[in-house]
Order: sequence, then C-alpha cells, then structure tokens
Amino acid sequence: MSLNAASPPPAPRVRTVSAAVFAVGLIIVAGLAIAGTAVYYELKPASGPSPGTPGTVTVTDDLGRTVTVPYDPSRVVVLGPNIMDSMFRLGLRSHVVGVDCSPADYGGLAGDYSPDQIALWNLSASMCVQAEPLVVEQLLNLTPQLVLAATIVSVAGVESISQTYGIPVVMLQPASLSGIQVDVSLLGEIFGATTAATSLNAQLSTVLGNATVLATNLTDAGVPFPTVLVTYSVDSNGYWSFGPATFGESLVEIACGTSISANATLPYPELSPEQVLVANPQIIIYGTGYGLNESTYATGMFWSDFGAVQDGQVYGLNSNYLTEADPTMILLGLPALIQVFHPGA
Repeated sequence: MSLNAASPPPAPRVRTVSAAVFAVGLIIVAGLAIAGTAVYYELKPASGPSPGTPGTVTVTDDLGRTVTVPYDPSRVVVLGPNIMDSMFRLGLRSHVVGVDCSPADYGGLAGDYSPDQIALWNLSASMCVQAEPLVVEQLLNLTPQLVLAATIVSVAGVESISQTYGIPVVMLQPASLSGIQVDVSLLGEIFGATTAATSLNAQLSTVLGNATVLATNLTDAGVPFPTVLVTYSVDSNGYWSFGPATFGESLVEIACGTSISANATLPYPELSPEQVLVANPQIIIYGTGYGLNESTYATGMFWSDFGAVQDGQVYGLNSNYLTEADPTMILLGLPALIQVFHPGA
C-alpha cells in the first residue's frame, strides 16, 4: 500500500488494535498463547466438508457477519495486501485471480503492493481491481467465486457485491495481533488448509510469546524501554507517526519500546519538528519503500538536531511491516524492532 501520498498523506490503510486488548495479550506467555489457540479451534465444531469434497463452508468474519462460501474456491479476488500475505504463506497463491490496485494516477498495482511483494507473489496488472473507489466491472470480469476484503474498501461497497451479484464476501480486519492468527485459521477452514494454518499460527505464537517473555525479563531486571519515534512519512510540517490503538504503535510496545506518539489524540498524528525535538526520542524508525528512504526524512526540519540522528540510532524498516496486519508483521517486523531496541536480546 502506498504511503508516499501527497501532503498531508492519508492515514495508512491499516486496522487498529485496542490498547486494552493488546495489554492483556502482552502478559500471556508463549505456552498459554499456543495452548489457548489450539483449544479454541479444537473445540470449535467444523462447519465445512472434509478436504477434497465439494460443498460450502459457513464462517464468521471479522465484522461478525455469517457468510456461506464455496469450499476451497479456485477463483478468489483478494482486496488487501495483508490478506494476500496470508494466502501466500498458506500456499494458496494459485487460488488468487485478482488483487486490489490503486487508481492509475496513484500507481495502479504498484500503489498497493511493493516491488518485492509483486515479484514474490507473482502479481500482474491483469489481476487489478481498483479498490478505492471499487470498480465492480473489473471485479466481475475476473468471475470470482469469493472475495476476501480488508478495510481498504468500504463495507457497503463489498456487501453490495453479495446482494447484487451473489458473490460471497468475507471481511478480514483483525483488531489485534492475535486477530491475525484468527484470520489465518479462518482461511485454513475455507480452503481446507488447516494443517498449514496450524503450522503458521504456531510460528506466530512463538514470536509473540518470545516478545512477552522478553518484556517480563527486562521489567524484572529494571531495564528501561527506549523512547522511540516511528515515522512513515514527512513533509514541511513534521513527521507522520502512529498514535494509540494502531498496529504501528502496538508493535513498538510489544517490542519493548516507548512510542513518543502513544498519547496522541489522533491515530495517525503528524508530530511537529518542535514536538520531536522536545520529546528527544532515543531511537528513530523510518518507513522505507514506495520511494521513501533516509534521504527523504532528512529533509524534515530539525532532523540533524535530533539526538537519535546524532547518536546514529536511526533505522529504516519496510513500511509494510508497520502497516499491514498480516503474518509478516509478526514474523519479520516485530523481531526487527526488538533487535533495534534491545540488541542481542
């Protein structure tokens, strides 16, 4: 998804995480996290046919909607890079015939997906469905059996697809890091990929559990968490960051850092150069990709005056790791932040 928008940039296309929910999740040790997930799905009655058989499966999506979908559909349109990440990691890329794209003047496919994602997932312009605003004709031309949609498209827009054309739509918008695991299991249920989903969720639980143990150990040892600015864009007025109840801010917390924008009044605040200078964060993380690099942020006012810059505590991180609520956010983004905040941990 593009973070390199005109000034002021729109908030990144992300789903938020409840601070209360996150705080509870943070104190769960790895073993309990794995066991809890296993128990939930062990006790949850199966609602679909066994793998390899035709039929339908009924699921409850992240909006609480009950949706009946074809079992293991072969033609799926995915409207959301975070969902595409899960589909790829579950070995379901061959099922995807269409993906979300920005309008042509905002980059088309490259406006929503990074070059690495396009190459790794073998995406092409022929798969494009403009998602905002949704171009229904492009979607229908791909004759999908199922649409998997994130919040880059309006709920009303995707529901009209079901009502008008009879194409089922499942909305996937996790409200927390653990919600990513719930969505992985839901996809496993739809596509008969429960073994792959269980394996992926075990990996995610291990990373989250390790972060929880680290937080406990550091707290018990009296080790302070460094103050951090995470910025995903910059303009003449300041540095765009992540406020409360966003995934970007929650990642800083679980990685054992203290965000200087944690108490902002907006989910995606623009911090003035003066605010950053006064807060004097010990570490600065800047989002890369979509044309952004350290040189971009260095054009911001007072950049060279920030203590973190003078101390060499400035690090670039793929913006997708901070904004897309998917397995990669946990598997790559979280460990990368931990390594920066607590080297050697």
